[in-house]
Formats: sequence, C-alpha cells, structure tokens
Amino acid sequence: MDESSIRALLDSILAPWVRELGLAPHAIANDEITLRLPYSDHLRHAGGVICGQVFMSAADTAMVVAISHALGGFQPMTTVSLNTTFMRPVKEGDVLVTARIQRRGRNLVFGEIELRDAQNELAAHATTTYALINK
Repeated sequence: MDESSIRALLDSILAPWVRELGLAPHAIANDEITLRLPYSDHLRHAGGVICGQVFMSAADTAMVVAISHALGGFQPMTTVSLNTTFMRPVKEGDVLVTARIQRRGRNLVFGEIELRDAQNELAAHATTTYALINK
C-alpha cells in the first residue's frame, strides 16, 4: 500500500471520532507502518497531557493499517487484545505511531506498537493480537 491508499483506508474504515484524530501516513516499510498523530489541545485531559484513550486508539488504528499493508489491502479483522504501557506523559507535539507485525498466522496476527513523542522518546508501548475474519 502506498500513502494515498493508506489515506483512503483511514478515511473509509474508521469510526468518525477516530478520523477526528487526524492520523496520517508518515513512513511505510515492508514490515511496519508509521502514522503521525498531530497534536491538538482537545486530545489532553484535565491533567494537561494527551489522554491514554487517544494513544490506545492510535495504536489500534496503526496496527490495522500495518496488517492491511501486509495483506495487500484491508480485510475484516477484530482486535482480540491490546495491552498498553504508558511510559511518559506527552503535553504537546506530534506523536509518531509505529506498528510492526511480529507474527502472522492463518487467523491471528500479533504485533507491537511504539508511540514516540516529538523528542523521539518512547511515550507508550503496546502489544496486540488481531483475528482475521473470514467471510
């Protein structure tokens, strides 16, 4: 998948509130995809940092894109697990969300996601399992 097909995927499969995050392709490789999460004040909670729900949504979305990229296009799938560790608070600046497939089986895909702040510091790390849905 190229940048334009990733943008089209993001526009077509995401719930409207996830589209409002403004995720956009940043880098594409064979085994990983990096999306840019643009900073916005409305992503912060009362404590002044970007809330964890934003990071989890961005991580989940990035892995769907990475799996779609590996499959050559979107195929129905569902998140089985998403385990997230928040390593440092992010008060401002764009966040890069890199999703890597660790193992792809016939029905399950295992992956890992790193979310890095504007200083390239690891802000959150997630591991995931997805089930591919056969029609």
